[in-house]
Amino acid sequence: MTRPTIAITMGDPAGIGPEVIMKAFAHPEMLAMCNPLVIGDANRLRKAGEIVGAKIGVDSLSDAKAANFASKNVQCVDLKIVPDDLPFGQNSPIAGEAAYRFIEKAVEIVQAGIAQGICTAPLSKEALHAAGHKYPGHTELLAHLTGTPEVSMMLVSPKLRVIHVTTHIGLIDAIKKIEPGLVERVITRGHEVLVKAGIKNPKIGVCAINPHAGENGLFGYGEEAEKITPAVEACQKKGWDVRGPLPADTLFFLAGRGDYDMVVAMYHDQGHGPIKVLGLESGVNITVGLPVIRTSVDHGTAFDIAGKGIADERSLLEALRQAVDLAPGSRAA
Repeated sequence: MTRPTIAITMGDPAGIGPEVIMKAFAHPEMLAMCNPLVIGDANRLRKAGEIVGAKIGVDSLSDAKAANFASKNVQCVDLKIVPDDLPFGQNSPIAGEAAYRFIEKAVEIVQAGIAQGICTAPLSKEALHAAGHKYPGHTELLAHLTGTPEVSMMLVSPKLRVIHVTTHIGLIDAIKKIEPGLVERVITRGHEVLVKAGIKNPKIGVCAINPHAGENGLFGYGEEAEKITPAVEACQKKGWDVRGPLPADTLFFLAGRGDYDMVVAMYHDQGHGPIKVLGLESGVNITVGLPVIRTSVDHGTAFDIAGKGIADERSLLEALRQAVDLAPGSRAA
């Protein structure tokens, strides 16, 4: 099997992205599973390497096609847009602009067929907005850059997979947005990913909105029957093993012990909470529905520890594994 090339975006250069990337390159398994091509700023990576005590150099590339994966050095498509004196741990429009340009370049490289997937280090939404790019996060930004009208966020940990019907909107707005067509499309996207990953008939549990799934009208105003049940029934008619709407607290317990292959969460915190309780260092964020593979660490820029050399690289390594598994021509594709 040919190792896929994965474009790794450096994220916000003032955050921990450069450090976790340099730490990840110290793991032999990283080079064994893929050809990692960093999209970022070579000097920033070198500075991060000094901070974490990395024993590997960084090659500055002006063209992704010039990458030499036989080299022991990090191969970096160098956009040269990060000032040498940019401080770690602070929001700035300069860093936000850089993070945007890294993503933009990565999409270009994948669409050109040079790389088979994208793995993103974290960016700062505040810095992104300060730079004039008004996107709630990576998910919406990538949808825009690829011309994709609708995508879904899936969070994956060793014990749990969760796909979200809504994400970065307020709870009241989320409930208004949920409707049977949207729920069915989200279940469909999740089902497709699981089948592609080798699960032939995935068992999918769908969360309710209200406590106890509304308990026959005791809680809420019939949202489950109106917004969720029709979508579940439509998927069941396709022959899929989809169950719900189910009380979220019970469903996550059952899924955590292995009874379900995926949980469909209705809103951001309903899905994020259980994943993060299981451990940020093992969580991975996958954008489902894009024409390109995209995975990400499931943590933020961690400005409070940026530049101190103590950031944990394990989530990045797991995100790379997921990108490799989903990449065209990989063992799971």
